[in-house]
Amino acid sequence: MTGRTRDNYNANYLNYVKTQDPPTQHFKNCAAAFGVGGLICCIGQFIRYMFEFAGLSGDELAGATSIVLIFLGCFLTGLGVYDRIGRYAGAGSIVPITGFANSVTSPAIEFKTEGWIYGMAAKMFTVAGAIIVFGVFSGVLVGLLYLFL
Repeated sequence: MTGRTRDNYNANYLNYVKTQDPPTQHFKNCAAAFGVGGLICCIGQFIRYMFEFAGLSGDELAGATSIVLIFLGCFLTGLGVYDRIGRYAGAGSIVPITGFANSVTSPAIEFKTEGWIYGMAAKMFTVAGAIIVFGVFSGVLVGLLYLFL
C-alpha cells in the first residue's frame, strides 16, 4: 500500500468514526461530576457532624468519618450501585475517598473466582497499588523533609 493510499484510507476511517461516534456533552459531564462529587463530600461532612455531635473530636473524628465512607464505598461497590454512580458521574465518583475504596474493592470482587491468594488478594491492588505506593513514598519524603528542616 502506498503512502497516499494509506493516508486516504486513514482519513476515510476517521470520517466514518466521527459519523458513528456521538458527540461528547462536556457541560453535562462536568456538571454531573461536580454534583455527584459534591454530594459525596456533603454526605461525608454530614457523617462528620454526626460523629462530632456524638462526642468525637480530633483524630478519632477524622478516623471514624473515613472508616464509614470507606465502608459505604465498598458496600455500594459490592451491591453494584457504585458502578452505576460512576457511569453517570465519571470523575466525580472517583475523587473522594469512596472512589478509592471502589478502586480496591472492584478488582477483588472481579477476581474472587480465581481464589483467595492469586485472585482476590493479588488483584485487589492492581488499580490502587500505584496510588498507595506514591502516597507512601510522598509521605516518607515529606517526613524526611520535616525531620531535617
